[in-house]
Amino acid sequence: MSETGTEHEPENEPGETPGDLVRALEATLFAAEEPMTPEQLSRHLGGTSVRRALKVLQTHYAGRGVNLVERGGRWHFQTAPDLAHLLRREKEEVRRLSRAATEVLAIIAYHEPVSRAEIEAIRGVATAKGTLDVLMEAGWVRTAGRREVPGRPVIYATTSEFLTHFGLGTLRDLPGIDELRAAGLLDPVDDDMIEAALSPADGDEARSQGAPEDDFPGDEASGQDRAADHDRPATEPGLNDDGLPT
Repeated sequence: MSETGTEHEPENEPGETPGDLVRALEATLFAAEEPMTPEQLSRHLGGTSVRRALKVLQTHYAGRGVNLVERGGRWHFQTAPDLAHLLRREKEEVRRLSRAATEVLAIIAYHEPVSRAEIEAIRGVATAKGTLDVLMEAGWVRTAGRREVPGRPVIYATTSEFLTHFGLGTLRDLPGIDELRAAGLLDPVDDDMIEAALSPADGDEARSQGAPEDDFPGDEASGQDRAADHDRPATEPGLNDDGLPT
């Protein structure tokens, strides 16, 4: 802290110029196997503050064939989006997500972390395990532990690959329903589903109250209950439909 009480970023190491720090940062990110946070970079470079140097480096690479980008608080180099077609050696097979997978992905992104039961409560229909498997194989969804309620259901969240694929810095950059409508990305059928995905789920209140939750609704136990109901006589023995003795 200076005499005037203003905080400053830590000074560079003795003999190190701002240019040296930028070069060291560039080399570290180039060699990194995975995106790195500013804190990780700072520790790797001896505790020096790197945030200003990251911005300098990002500006330096803007408009070039390789860009320095931040995704989910982590920094990495990537090929400029407009040049990606030059690096494809084989024709990629375009796989469209099913409607169910699209709905599930939207719900997870806007409500994460959520369990399968919570997803089904929002959609109003059962969700096949294969739908979640497809999203996890794509690298967009991951398991994020278990909800600490009876049954301890598995909960799901999005990944950094999800942010990268859709060009998002953080989940706060997800568009609202008005933005989606204005862009013409909703049809009348999509509208209802997206509104449900963006609105607070009924399960959110249940979670806050510690209500029991089952990760796999519609399991064998519930199926047995339904079977018992089906086998139960519609009227009590010895009574007709009007409740009078026969």
